[in-house]
Amino acid sequence: MIDVTGSLNLIKRGTEEVLPEELLIKKLKRGEPLKIKAGFDPTAPDLHLGHTVLINKLRQFQELGHEVIFLIGDFTGMIGDPTGKSATRPPLTREEVLENAKTYEHQIFKILDPTKTTVLFNSSWMGEMSAVDLIQLAAKHTVARMLERDDFNKRYTSGQPIAIHEFLYPLVQGYDSVALKADVELGGTDQKFNLLVGRQLQEAHQQEPQVVITLPILEGLDGVQKMSKSLNNYIGITDQPEEMFGKVMSISDDLMWRYYELLSFRPMDEIEAWKAEVDGGANPRDIKVHLAEELVERFHSKEMAEKAHQAFIARFQKGQIPDEMPECELKSESGSYPIANLLKDGGLVKSTSEAMRMIKQGAVRIDGDRVEQTSLTIEAGTTGVFQVGKRRFARITVS
Repeated sequence: MIDVTGSLNLIKRGTEEVLPEELLIKKLKRGEPLKIKAGFDPTAPDLHLGHTVLINKLRQFQELGHEVIFLIGDFTGMIGDPTGKSATRPPLTREEVLENAKTYEHQIFKILDPTKTTVLFNSSWMGEMSAVDLIQLAAKHTVARMLERDDFNKRYTSGQPIAIHEFLYPLVQGYDSVALKADVELGGTDQKFNLLVGRQLQEAHQQEPQVVITLPILEGLDGVQKMSKSLNNYIGITDQPEEMFGKVMSISDDLMWRYYELLSFRPMDEIEAWKAEVDGGANPRDIKVHLAEELVERFHSKEMAEKAHQAFIARFQKGQIPDEMPECELKSESGSYPIANLLKDGGLVKSTSEAMRMIKQGAVRIDGDRVEQTSLTIEAGTTGVFQVGKRRFARITVS
């Protein structure tokens, strides 16, 4: 007997939408392994925790006995994903795509079971498609439907150019679902339009349409903007253990629960119990340690997680960090913030001259690391625990 309710609860954890949920239930009731697809464009060589929200969901499907297809969009990567862009995005070269794709397989198997994962490249079928085939594919969608997409509509109404090849991106992504006969496709909320194109194209090819599952975009360390390397608010899955541990510990107490829901594999009832403990007066930092250890262990090892924890304790000297500290956000007009100005504007010193003096005395630290240079600038998108002397702390975000 298939536990459809239990499967559905696990699948829906941390998701934004399941479209349509009734079809997913129907597919689950058949008791056969489903083809679960998620596509990743190799636009950068390293993945961060924001990318793993989707990969975590793929793992949950594996645990339920379904077939996972990790699709590397080497063909779509050369088109350039226009999602959310206000201007035409420069496509990657074939060489750039392949170089970035090389690192993906090694990284994803820190989460996925390699024996239950099929890794494919969409150039396998798109590279064989003729010009006639592509024209026939384009005939199955309309310009009016394309312009329903929010970013295309905004650019069109504001007179900003849209290149014809950008319309091909959702069509090719959608055709991937046809080629794979996908039962379910996962994507971020910003990919909803493209995922629905996949449903429409499957119906046009007389296939049962896929179920679309969208997942939220993970906020970065600042808790405001999406996790991004360009914003320097990310935790990379190739970060060193101590760096990863420290970054997790630097997130706000409120953001911690969001990370638990989307990144942790711990049962939700255990997480809810911890929430109750915090509401009852427990120190959120003690709960955050469990998350930091879990993530470091996942991408490194249990031993490295324990070492990172001990290093964190030694760096901050147990009891030195207060349970509560001021939090503030400083806006930078230039994209970075001079350290002396940050310490002054963050209320940790009375003047920039005092800040300079404290730095020279070795009394200024960021996340436990001593600041050596008075000329240091803090990039926008950075969140950290800033310390002056032994008793002055503040969690400051530069935006």
